[in-house]
Amino acid sequence: MSELFWPGAHRAGALFSERAFLEAMVAVESAWIDAELTVPEGALDVESGGNPVIALVEALRTQHPGVHEGLTSQDVLDTALVLLLREAVAAVRRDLGRAVEAVDRLGAEHGRVEVQGRTLTQPALPITLGDRLRGWRAGLGEADADLGALTYPVQVGGPVGTTSEGRARLAERLGLADVPSWHTQRRAVTRAGDALVAATDACGHVARDVLAGSRDGTLSEASPGGSSSMPHKQNPVLSVLVRRAALTTPQLGATLHLAAADQLEERADGAWHAEWDTLRLLARRTAVAVSQTADLLTGLRVHP
Repeated sequence: MSELFWPGAHRAGALFSERAFLEAMVAVESAWIDAELTVPEGALDVESGGNPVIALVEALRTQHPGVHEGLTSQDVLDTALVLLLREAVAAVRRDLGRAVEAVDRLGAEHGRVEVQGRTLTQPALPITLGDRLRGWRAGLGEADADLGALTYPVQVGGPVGTTSEGRARLAERLGLADVPSWHTQRRAVTRAGDALVAATDACGHVARDVLAGSRDGTLSEASPGGSSSMPHKQNPVLSVLVRRAALTTPQLGATLHLAAADQLEERADGAWHAEWDTLRLLARRTAVAVSQTADLLTGLRVHP
């Protein structure tokens, strides 16, 4: 996710980065054999095997010959993705907490301000800003609850998903849930995707209202953006960028569901592979959007 193509991408930091993915896979292999392994130096040839685990294991066996015995590539990769997902969800929830706190401050300071209620974009009955803020808070709070309800399962199934030996031990070492193999039962992935999309849905609702409020002058961002051709403009840039995420993440969630529906027998032939980058993009874009929403709400200005 490039900063040039996705302004604000830096907010996601190392979440779901290639380095973090490698470190997570090495952490799984290390926990499996109870030995300290290090991330190999240099590039890995991942295309030839169709996934990065095969090349990684070849490199790690120079450090310890017993690496990977009893596991399959999907065990390592899925468990590594779960570790990355747990870290990303924690980051998203921290910023959702900031956003909710900002909404509460706005309510305390400006909740009684009367604003024009609108339905189908047209003037309706008057309401207070507090009425609108309660809708924002409910969406953000429910998204946080959905994320908080997620569980993080270990994956140990062996070559055809029937192995359970060592699973409980690996789950305990990594702090993950000990569950039966889910090689082709992907609800753990789609459930996480749904919760991440719900977070951007809630943020998109906030951004859409702020964009409308910026147009009629009742709301403004603390640090609006400028224009390359019209110096007088004060563009609500954060709201625009949050709305961008809300318009694009649902399709990523849909891809995860499509991949889940296309699972085959004991190992999927492409549907599993389609998840990795999709989940990475979804997690990073959600992290960016929620961080931007928290900053937007923290600095939001009300003009009665």
